[in-house]
Amino acid sequence: MTTAPVYLATTIPYVNARPHLGHALEYVQADVLARHYRRLSHPVRFQTGTDDNSLKNVLAAKDAGVSVQAFVDANAQAFAALADPLSLSVDDVIRTSSDPRHRVGVERLWQACSGDLYRRHYEGLYCVGCEAFYTEAELDGGLCPEHHTRPELVAEENWFFRLSKYAGRLHDDISSARLRIEPPGHRNEVLAFIEGGLADFSVSRSVQRAHGWGIPVPGDPGQVIYVWWDALGNYITALGYGGDEAGLQRWWTGAARRIHVLGKGVLRFHAVYWPAILASAGLPLPTDILVHDYLTVEGRKISKSGGGAVDPAEIAAAYGSDALRWWLLRDVPRIGDVDFTRDRLIARANDELAHGIGNLINRVVSLVRKYRDGVVPEPCGVPAGSGELVEATRSALAKADAALAIGDFRHATSAVWSIAVAANRFISQTRPWLLASAAAGGDDQAGRQLDAILALLVHSCRELAGQLQPFLPDASARIAAQVTPDRLPPPQPVFARIDPASVKTATT
Repeated sequence: MTTAPVYLATTIPYVNARPHLGHALEYVQADVLARHYRRLSHPVRFQTGTDDNSLKNVLAAKDAGVSVQAFVDANAQAFAALADPLSLSVDDVIRTSSDPRHRVGVERLWQACSGDLYRRHYEGLYCVGCEAFYTEAELDGGLCPEHHTRPELVAEENWFFRLSKYAGRLHDDISSARLRIEPPGHRNEVLAFIEGGLADFSVSRSVQRAHGWGIPVPGDPGQVIYVWWDALGNYITALGYGGDEAGLQRWWTGAARRIHVLGKGVLRFHAVYWPAILASAGLPLPTDILVHDYLTVEGRKISKSGGGAVDPAEIAAAYGSDALRWWLLRDVPRIGDVDFTRDRLIARANDELAHGIGNLINRVVSLVRKYRDGVVPEPCGVPAGSGELVEATRSALAKADAALAIGDFRHATSAVWSIAVAANRFISQTRPWLLASAAAGGDDQAGRQLDAILALLVHSCRELAGQLQPFLPDASARIAAQVTPDRLPPPQPVFARIDPASVKTATT
């Protein structure tokens, strides 16, 4: 049976600074989804990239005393380099300043929406951090609610997009879940924003204010295309929109699911502006928007400019990719911000990876080698007391699939972790070493019971290796190497225990 393609995309971050742990969260979540759908035999395209054409990048380069292109090149490379320490299975990376696919696609998107574009004078409060205008009512004590800075008053003539025209369609698509936003609280937030009335928004900036950086408006060289219009277009320009559109037909128009993984701070752009632009251009809308909340350090949101920018590559180098991925997936809730500390990462890795899963694999392989010379027994019935383990192993995939469909990575990993919990408990309850002693004394029934127990344990460990693959691909491979052969090799540590004394003050 042929399964339909799945397209997964993260947001593309500004490259005004190097990546932080919040970016790692989004990348790892998207990677888990990509690996999960591949396991279910879906063709998958997992895409990320960098947003180079931003005024934020221009100003940061000026502060650094280097050219804008050199500045964005260096920081974009730092983002791309996260693929290895985070064990990401990215299929494509697009850069908005240098990828030849991008400009032609953005220009095509502008032309496709030309019937909804018009030019007029505008004055408003502009937050450079958000690259967005705000009304007085949207500000918190006169400050941007996202960056807590005072927006600047901007007056100029720009191109505008008729967002108001698409309010009805957006509301219908979101409320009917044709465009599904998870968790539901964020869906309700978007619906309330639409119900409050959608105003047309500015989609260009003067060349002067953009410092000459960005993609010129077609036919109007004194204006550059607004960075959010430019950036949102990456989801289809990387597929060939405006050029060879075979990829667009396969991965966007023909996909079963078009999934965006993003942080709550950019929800409005992806759930309102982007679908309206697509509707204007006559293109299908996304099917799923999965929203994560923020990581914090000492209660403060992690950000490139606001401090607390923990370096994910440094954390992975210090504690391993498995430990970092596991903390991001197990400790970060579906709803609500969560505070990162190295102590929490180490405790989770030691308790569940080293002591829980690692100890289980060592015990099972050692038992088979000690009592059956490493040869995995043939299944010979269901051992007494095995109900919890059998059920945990049987139901893990379905539970993880249901959880991942709504972006609940904590519950998805819980389903997999339950296999290890049940297997360790089963060993303690059945005490196979006592059965081995009885079998050595001539008790054939004890020998058959031992074989049934060992066969079930090896089967469960093999299932655990497979179910872990989307979450911890490196560890999954190490486990499979030990439990897959018919004759098990000598046990090797799957996870090294992390010494709590290695905790250092987080790099900021």
